[in-house]
Amino acid sequence: MTQSTRVRRMIYCATACLAAALSLMQISCDRQGKRAAAMSNSPVETKDQRDARMEWWREARFGMFVHWGLYSGLAGTWKDKSVGDRGGMEWIQQRVGADTWEYAREAVPRFRPKEGFATDWAKLAHEAGAKYVVFTTKHHDGFCLFDSQYTDYDARDMVGRDLCKEIVDAIRAEGLKVGFYHSVIDWHHPQYDYDKANQLPHPLHGKSSPNGPRNHDIYVDYLHHQAKELFSNYGPLDIIWWDYSKEGNDGPFWRAEQLMAMARRLQPDIISNNRLYHIPDIEKEDSSGRLRTWKPEQGDFTTPEQTIPATGIPGVDWEVCMTMNTTWGYSDHDHQWKSNETLIRNLIDIASKGGNYLLNIGPKADGSVPVESVQSLQAIGAWMKVNGESIYSTTAGPFEKLDWGRCTQKRLANGKTRLYLHVFDWPKDGRLVVPLASGTRAKARLLAGGKPLRVVADKQQFSIAVEGEAPDRTSTVIELDLDGPPTVVKPAL
Repeated sequence: MTQSTRVRRMIYCATACLAAALSLMQISCDRQGKRAAAMSNSPVETKDQRDARMEWWREARFGMFVHWGLYSGLAGTWKDKSVGDRGGMEWIQQRVGADTWEYAREAVPRFRPKEGFATDWAKLAHEAGAKYVVFTTKHHDGFCLFDSQYTDYDARDMVGRDLCKEIVDAIRAEGLKVGFYHSVIDWHHPQYDYDKANQLPHPLHGKSSPNGPRNHDIYVDYLHHQAKELFSNYGPLDIIWWDYSKEGNDGPFWRAEQLMAMARRLQPDIISNNRLYHIPDIEKEDSSGRLRTWKPEQGDFTTPEQTIPATGIPGVDWEVCMTMNTTWGYSDHDHQWKSNETLIRNLIDIASKGGNYLLNIGPKADGSVPVESVQSLQAIGAWMKVNGESIYSTTAGPFEKLDWGRCTQKRLANGKTRLYLHVFDWPKDGRLVVPLASGTRAKARLLAGGKPLRVVADKQQFSIAVEGEAPDRTSTVIELDLDGPPTVVKPAL
């Protein structure tokens, strides 16, 4: 062990002890009393008030996720060897079983953000048509992008900058909403009790603690202190995106009710996901199970990951988070990029079911975004410039299934309805069948350019006359205006 390593360990231990002492002094010994006080301060909302708070998020439909931290510099490589060519490189510390000191020794020297990186991110999100950005303030490795008085394992101490502030300022400058991802798991904190958190990942599982017995309550105090810093020091926040819990290590394990009450007290308009609580692993092939098990008291929306539910559920707010390749954090070795067509159609599919799409980028150590991600976001942005009206401020379409594509809708004035027909498979016979009862008057036109299309009503349903090749092979959007609400024709059995 070098002298500098010994000094750093001594400083860290001293800091951790001081933080623990401050935590115990500042938190009431009567935890039940504090819980009651926190709950008494929780705002009580009417349905109209909640709808007003959720309105922008429901209209946005598309956001950009960012996973970036010390792991970005390792880039999927540990001591000159690839850790794998797919998935989970933000988990590299756990995957190689490194303790926090070995991990920091390898990762910290490689993490050197360039000037202006945050502006590049925000401009890219805006160009893509995203309406909000959620980024990692702290991932599972415990390294904080924000300036925290409770640890020196943060960007201010390691690189001399409050990276969280730089990112927040850049996002706001582009007129986008700001979201904080924050991990309740922490592989760095010396009091995070991984034996008690036995349902959650940790690099040292199965090994004894290098610093002796751990006190989970001290870590949870630290978690709450840092949450207060995030809610207090960066201006108005729009989203808090917690990550993550399992049964037995959820809810009360983090004093979740206090965290949620603090968030709403300090940031009255904030929107929260539900990952402070366990989400049952049901129907793994169809993430609509996450929608069915959502409980409003556990968070404003639920978060299917990497898969799109087969159907939305009325009254349930949800957001699919998804990678562009297979990893959230940057990797030199993962080249399994989704096509632009897939990414755009994913956005359409999700919106057609009433959900939001949170699409991830994993920047490199200097903050630069992989060229594949840049090109895909630019392609999405080009499509959205022409067709964004069919995504923003829409609700789920009325159809259970369409053979040729997807549908979103808007309610217009005077009881009228506008359907946006997203045609993936352009009909070869020049006839797009729309399973709507033919008693309602309808007008159709191409969204791009406004060319009128002829609507034909037979005894059972509508069809729209289309000619030639698809104007947009990824998704041609047809605007169909109805004089009243849509009446869907059920397929014959």
